[in-house]
Amino acid sequence: MKGKLYLCATPIGNLEDITFRVLRTLKEADLIAAEDTRNSRKLLNHFEIKTPMTSYHEYNKYEKGRWLVRQMEEGKQVALITDAGTPGISDPGEELVAMCWEAGIEITSLPGPAACITALTVSGLSTRRFSFEAFLPQDKKQRQEVLEELKKDTRTLIFYEAPHRLVKTLEELLKELGNRNITVCRELTKKHETLFKTDLEKALDWYRENSPKGECVLVLEGKSREEIKEEERSKWEDMSVPEHVEFYLKQGMEKKEAMKQVAKDRGVSKREIYGVLLQES
Repeated sequence: MKGKLYLCATPIGNLEDITFRVLRTLKEADLIAAEDTRNSRKLLNHFEIKTPMTSYHEYNKYEKGRWLVRQMEEGKQVALITDAGTPGISDPGEELVAMCWEAGIEITSLPGPAACITALTVSGLSTRRFSFEAFLPQDKKQRQEVLEELKKDTRTLIFYEAPHRLVKTLEELLKELGNRNITVCRELTKKHETLFKTDLEKALDWYRENSPKGECVLVLEGKSREEIKEEERSKWEDMSVPEHVEFYLKQGMEKKEAMKQVAKDRGVSKREIYGVLLQES
C-alpha cells in the first residue's frame, strides 16, 4: 500500500498552539519533511519527538519532492512541516501536494495555526471577503502588476512582510492604492505581540521613526464600492452622452444595451439618454 502525506500545522510563535493530532502524527510518521531542520529540531526536541527528519525547502523542492513521493509510493507515511504555520501557505509545500496528486498519493491536512488568518481575525477589518497576497513579488515588474490588479479590489487584503522591507512596502501601498485603513500585526502569538490599527499614512510615519522588529502581517482595507462608483462617474463626466454610448458600441454591445448601460453609469433613465441622442443627431 502507498503511504500518505500529512500536512501538519505548527505554531507561529507560541508552542502551546500545536494540536494533539499534530503531535501524534509527528511521532507516528516514518519521516518528517521540514523546511528548516535546525528550526524544526527545537520544536521536535521540546515535545520529545524522535522521528527521522529530512529537509524540504524552496531550493530543493523538485528533486527532494520526487524523492519524498518515491518514499510514499513505497509505503512510508510522511509528515510535512514548515518553519511556522500551515504547510502550503506561502511555502514550497504546494509543490509536494501537486506531486502527490499526480502520483495518486493520499493527502490530508491537519488544521492549526496560520498567520494570515490569525491576523485577519484580530484586525478589526472586514473578514467576510479577503485576498491573501503573501509577500509581494521582488521583481519590480511583477510587483507593479500585482499592485495594479489590487487597486480596485474590494476585498480585505493580507500581506506578509519582513521588518527591514516594511517601510518600502507601506510607501508603495500608499502610492498605488491610496490611503486606507490598515492593521499591522507583529510577532503574532508571541510575548511581544503588537496590533497597530491605523491608516497607511500614519503607519508609514510611525515606522519611519520606529524600526519594526519581527515578522509582520499587514491587513489592509479593500477599495470601497462607493469610491469605485465615484471614480466611474467622474470618468463618464468627461464624455458626452454620444461618446459614452460609442464607448460601449466599440466593445460589441447592441445600441439598446449600450444606452441602458450608459443610463446606469450616469444614474439617469434610459429615456433621458435617448432624448439626448435625438438632440445630438
